[in-house]
Amino acid sequence: MSANESPAYGVESEVGRLRSVMLHRPGGELRRLTPRNNGALLFDGIPWVERAQDEHDRFAATLLEHSVEVLYVGALLTECLYFPDAREQIITSVTADPRLGQSLAASLRGYLSDLDPERLTAVLIEGLTKEEFGDSDSLRGKLMRATDFVIDPLPNMMFTRDSSVWIGDAVAVTSLAMPARRRETALTGIVYHHHPRFTHVPKLYDPSLEHLEGGDVLALAPGVLAVGVGERTTPAGAERLARKAFELGTIHTLLVVPIAQRRATMHLDTVCTMVDDRRMVMYAPAERRLEAYTVRLGDDGELDIEGPRGFLDAAADAMGIDRIEIIHTGERDVVTAEREQWDDGNNTLALAQGVAVAYERNTVTNGRLERAGIKVLTIPGSELGSGRGGPRCMSCPITREHPVRPAQPQEL
Repeated sequence: MSANESPAYGVESEVGRLRSVMLHRPGGELRRLTPRNNGALLFDGIPWVERAQDEHDRFAATLLEHSVEVLYVGALLTECLYFPDAREQIITSVTADPRLGQSLAASLRGYLSDLDPERLTAVLIEGLTKEEFGDSDSLRGKLMRATDFVIDPLPNMMFTRDSSVWIGDAVAVTSLAMPARRRETALTGIVYHHHPRFTHVPKLYDPSLEHLEGGDVLALAPGVLAVGVGERTTPAGAERLARKAFELGTIHTLLVVPIAQRRATMHLDTVCTMVDDRRMVMYAPAERRLEAYTVRLGDDGELDIEGPRGFLDAAADAMGIDRIEIIHTGERDVVTAEREQWDDGNNTLALAQGVAVAYERNTVTNGRLERAGIKVLTIPGSELGSGRGGPRCMSCPITREHPVRPAQPQEL
């Protein structure tokens, strides 16, 4: 590729050979978690930061060992912050927080403007306390405690799947539902709009639109998306995505899948993920319960909506196959299934047909996958899992090859 050429990106499926992925290595933002704030920041515990970093490094190493290019959000963001327009845009976004008040916002703007790109990136992700910021003459500043955040940390930044998702050769910078995560898309948006790697890429969503999160979006086959609606993604978000994707011609069918509105099933990919083009690992109770509305673009330019009907039947029809084979999380024992679903046993990341990364702790589910002929690459996740996310949650694929069905798991 010459210096003037832009790299080609695109994702048509969950299982085409993975070539390039975006990650975020957890850092100082995890050190901000305390028993006082971890719930508001969407963590179920206080992770051991160094161990979490080691676990994430093992995840990245597994990808690199299988010829996957690993891009880090922080590094890409730092490169963007050398551009004055990108720098101005993110500082304006951060200081627009109405909780700051006019005086503190002005002081914070001056503080951020003086930081070099590396330090600015760190502050934007790790957060900033009043003690670190210094004394302020503002009323808001005087009423803050030393440990209060002037800029909130983003400990969920490592779950890069949610803040952007590729659909065909276009990228959707999403609209995150939970207040603790909404600023993540401001940073992701800077990367996609200002980094030379991505300026040529069509954009089909943005954070100002209805709530839509990447963990709810599954590319079942070329042209076929499933979108879960529940705790994080709204029906309005799914409808907006459908209209935009149809307009760009990146899909022909969208399946809207209602899921339970609770933390254990916050996204569709906590319930099921593809491990090859006809097989899916799924939480056993969901096989009977999941339904789908099939959405297509009508001849009049409006959405044609059919259903509901069973999700697996609707998905197989949209994909043009006879059936989707299910590999259940855990055994059919309810307790084991619940435990391994909670520990992200469903949240696998396919590197190719029949090759998937999974947390090592889900021994029963991994055994079922292996007996079904799936090659399972296990990684540790005892600390990473405290934020309720697995290998799929921690990765945003930006390049996959067109899926080709092999006779056996692909060699990588």
